[in-house]
Order: sequence, then structure tokens, then C-alpha cells
Amino acid sequence: MKKRISIVIPVCNEEANIAIVIAALQDVFQPLPYAYDICFVDDGSTDGTLEELKQQAANHNNLFFISLSRNFGHQNALKAGLDMVGGDCVIMMDGDMQHPPDLIPELIQQWMLGYDIVYTIRKDHKEMPLMKRKTSNMFYNLINNLSDIELEQGTADFRLMDKKVVEVFRAFKEIDLFMRGLIKWMGFRQIGIEYDPAQRTKGKSKYTLKKMIRFALQGITSFSTRPLYLAAYLGFVFSLLSLLYVPYIIWSHYFGHAISGWASMIATIAFFGGLQLMILGIIGMYLGKLFMQSKQRPHYIVKESNIV
Repeated sequence: MKKRISIVIPVCNEEANIAIVIAALQDVFQPLPYAYDICFVDDGSTDGTLEELKQQAANHNNLFFISLSRNFGHQNALKAGLDMVGGDCVIMMDGDMQHPPDLIPELIQQWMLGYDIVYTIRKDHKEMPLMKRKTSNMFYNLINNLSDIELEQGTADFRLMDKKVVEVFRAFKEIDLFMRGLIKWMGFRQIGIEYDPAQRTKGKSKYTLKKMIRFALQGITSFSTRPLYLAAYLGFVFSLLSLLYVPYIIWSHYFGHAISGWASMIATIAFFGGLQLMILGIIGMYLGKLFMQSKQRPHYIVKESNIV
């Protein structure tokens, strides 16, 4: 009996790319001795993505779609797909063709060699904007230095997971999903493959700077309490430094030197006020995660689907 490969593709306003992705996957799987199915997760699209998916599903018996009630975010959309597919392994990829379908045979080959997770590492190319390269490197450096996991530079959400890994992942209940970190943390037998990202065929990227910063903070706070320790260390260091003012005050008092007050006092208050707000913000992020987790809301809500 042929092994079945399930492909999960989250999409948001990717109407123009749906047919292109399907055709590319058909070309890839045609010579391969595997059955496959494709599951698109419509993450609250406002264009004609859902209608396009319904039309394509009517023409392909191995194409499925899940339409979420609103935009729940890329990571939650991936989880929706993982929760509903049933292949011997699952491949996750984006719907903008920047994750090259031609790499799929190599992912499957490594899986057949015994690896439970085959993840991909994006190579930075010269066409990529300098700012994006720098912020990407900064992101991975922060994750690796402030969390308890180690991610290679350029680790992407383009990966293959064996069904036993998917079953374990389905049991996770945490609200702020950071899949790259969670899957690395899970263990199992893993291997990484480098790839050159293709150019987006149509449409534009949905990852704004604001979303990338939020994603970085989510990743760091999901896997470490080190920022809390850092806040404590900062408070301790600046408390010690403040003691240096004591000898100066005593010296000025006994030798009759006026202590110039206003400018230095305002600067000091502003500095320490900002520091305190930063520390409170770090604590607030962790408290916020606890608050959201305590609500036990679902990761996503399915509006409609053709998966029975």
C-alpha cells in the first residue's frame, strides 16, 4: 500500500497563487510512488481565496480546504491543518511559492531514511533587502541567547513531520504557538536541509515589521524566563551604581559645593523611570500569557470545510 503524504498550506488573500501551487505540487508528485493530498487553510481571507479553493476542490478529489472564521494567524492556521489531516507524514509550506515544491522529494527521502522531522533552513540571498537580513539574524541571535532552544539561522516553517510527531503536537494546549521552537524542543530524530527561497509569484508578503517583532517576542517568552532574570539583574546593577552618588553627596556637603540638581535629577528620573517601565513590560508579557492561557480559548474556529 502506498504511503500517503499530506500537505498543509495556510493561505491568506492568496487567490492568485492557489492554482499555481496546485500545478507545481502535481508536477512534483507525478513521478513519485506516493499518494498525496493537499489541505489549504484559509486564514480569514478577504479576497476570493475561499471561492477559488472551492472551485479547485470540485476538480481535484485529493484537495481539501479549511476556512477559519477570521484571521487567527499563521501558526494557528498551521495547527488547524495538522489537527485534521491524516497522512503518514505531513509537509507544511507557505502558499506563495517561496517554499520551493521541488525540495519535497528530498524531504521525503530523508524521512524514508528514518528521520522523524525534516526541517528547512533558508539561505539568505543578495536580492533579499539588507534590513530583512539584519533583522532575521538579530531574531535568531536573540532566540538562541535568551531561550532554552537552539535554532539555526534561517529556520523556516517549511518542514516534514512523521505522523507520530504530529500526534504529539496535537496534544499541545499552549496559546502562543511558536512552531519552530516547539518542534525543535520536541526532540525526535531531526535533520535540516538548506534551500534557496524562490521569489513570490503574486501578491505581497503578509509579514509586516510589527508582526515580525511580535513573533520574536512570542518566541522568546514561550521558551525562557531569562528576560525576567535579566530584568532582576538590571535592577540589581543599577541599585549598586546608585550607591556611587553617596560619596559625592557627602564630599559636596562638607566642602560646600552646591549640588547641581535639576538637569541631572530629571535625567536620572527619566532614565530609571524608563528602565522600570521596561522591566514592568517584561513582567506584563509573562502575566499576559498566563491570563490568555487561563481562558482556554480554542486556537482557531472552523467556519466551513470539505473534510468529513
